[in-house]
Amino acid sequence: MRHGRYPLIVSFLLPPLVLYGVFVLSPYLQAFQISTTDWLGYSAQADPVGMANFRTLLHDGYVWNALENNAVLLLVVPVLTIALGLFFATMLTMGGRKGRAGVTGVRGTAVYRLVYFFPQVLSVVIIALLWKEIYNPRSGLLNGALHALGLPTPAWLGDPRFAFWCVLAVMVWSNVGFYVVLFGAAMQAIPRDIYEAVMLDGASRAVMLRKITIPLLWDTVQVAWIYLAIAALDGFILVQLMTNGGPNFSTDVIGNRMYDTAFGSETKFGYASAMGVVMFFLTLSVAVLALRAARRDRIEYS
Repeated sequence: MRHGRYPLIVSFLLPPLVLYGVFVLSPYLQAFQISTTDWLGYSAQADPVGMANFRTLLHDGYVWNALENNAVLLLVVPVLTIALGLFFATMLTMGGRKGRAGVTGVRGTAVYRLVYFFPQVLSVVIIALLWKEIYNPRSGLLNGALHALGLPTPAWLGDPRFAFWCVLAVMVWSNVGFYVVLFGAAMQAIPRDIYEAVMLDGASRAVMLRKITIPLLWDTVQVAWIYLAIAALDGFILVQLMTNGGPNFSTDVIGNRMYDTAFGSETKFGYASAMGVVMFFLTLSVAVLALRAARRDRIEYS
């Protein structure tokens, strides 16, 4: 019976592993090989050029500009998203009045969670197009409200001073709802006795958040940080649909630069693959550094 079980397990595992190897691992490995050629994507010839593509990357101003934008996203998006997620989750979990029932959330918590989570139901494409219309300088909802109040109406996505921050705001808005629900669910698992004991000592909600909630949720915060860091290093779909890297490359990110290099007028697939290889190692390094920097002693409770 025991020996007959293994062929059954193998028969279930082998097909998905083969598909994963063919459609996921194989393209990754091919990208490493293509990055050392001058392949133009649609030609049959691909001459090896060694590390020439990587040397060109070091002196490509457009690539460095895109990396700088990704670096700003990496620094700002996780911090803002996690901070807002923790704040809203705390208000929904223990932001109500203190009463006999102890620590409670605000009224209508379920409705607020639904509203915050709503962007997760929408695809990234819909979110990008929706906010592109909101930012429309002529018929957009935002400028319509500003005009009604007698305030200046900027061009938003058409102005290099504002375009990048507009895209960043959409990135935070589209992600924060998920982490409100995630952090809220994790907070629900914390015993109420801990909060009630701290409240008896006169601790404020800010102290409870800093001294109790965040330490007990640290593993969840750590995972959220890694996911958001990876999202910040990408940001391709929002940028490509909202601004396509403009105006004047002010919103360009490395994913958009790689796409334009591969599928633009020059179709430099070899050079674009070199960008992809660099981003692979950058993303891997960010994930490892985030795990090591956020490592701390595990706090357990019973």
